[in-house]
Amino acid sequence: MRAIWVVGLVALIGCAKPPDAVINRVPVRNPTTPVASQADVTAARVMGDWVVVQSSLAPQGTAVHVGNSALHIGARMMPMQARGQGRFASGEGQIWVHWLDADNRTMALGDPEGGWFAILDRSGRPGERLRAAREILEWYGYDVTRGLADS
Repeated sequence: MRAIWVVGLVALIGCAKPPDAVINRVPVRNPTTPVASQADVTAARVMGDWVVVQSSLAPQGTAVHVGNSALHIGARMMPMQARGQGRFASGEGQIWVHWLDADNRTMALGDPEGGWFAILDRSGRPGERLRAAREILEWYGYDVTRGLADS
C-alpha cells in the first residue's frame, strides 16, 4: 500500500507546473554608491533635441526630444515633471541629470535607482565631453559597459 502511495505522489509531483521564473532586473548602477544630480540644471536647459551617444535604453544615434512634460527617446515616451536641482519625476521612476556641460551640449542622465542611463548630445558628436560624461556616470556607480542597448 505504501508503495502505491509513493508512486502516486511521484506521479502527482511530475504533473505539477514548475514555478515561473523570477525576472530580477540587475541594475546598471551600484546602489551602494552615493549619487547626486547637478543642482543648476533646469528644465529650460535640457529642453530641445538630442541624440543618444550611449545608453542602456536606446541605440546610439536614436533621436531624443525633451519637451515641457515628456522625454521622448525614439518611440519611447517618459512623462516627466521638473522637481528642481536637475531632478525630474517620471511615470517610470526618476530622471536625474548627473552632468550637463556649461554650454548645454552634452548631458549624462539616468535613473538613480539604477534602471538605466544615457549620454545625450545635441549634435551626436560630443568629442572630449563623452569622456567627462562617462567618468561622471562611473563616479556615481553606473557601469557604462553593461546594459547597452543594441545598436
